Amino acid sequence: MKKFYYLSSCSTCKRILSELNLPEDIKLHEIKSEPISESDLDILHSLAGSYEELFSKRAQLYKERDLKSKKLSEADYKNLILEHYTFLKRPVLIFGNQIFIGNSPKTVREAQKTLHG
Repeated sequence: MKKFYYLSSCSTCKRILSELNLPEDIKLHEIKSEPISESDLDILHSLAGSYEELFSKRAQLYKERDLKSKKLSEADYKNLILEHYTFLKRPVLIFGNQIFIGNSPKTVREAQKTLHG
């Protein structure tokens, strides 16, 4: 699978998208206009190792719902990501059997190296 999950209104996602110079065979998936499916999320989970790893604790709704004070299970993380696109940490790049989650400079560098050698 070769897919890039992003939010088009996110300036960081747009910057990373331009920095990565993605090959044409990578499918772009805009998560607001096309919510992530449960089957796609399960694939991300199998590569990431946990739903928590894919979950954004920076999401506005995370703060609004005071989720920090709750003990969330893996099922909770999965359901929240499926419920609202802002709970998916972004961007997420799937390249074969590798996954790159988030926008840290290290993650972006590793993705760049994988994509372009």
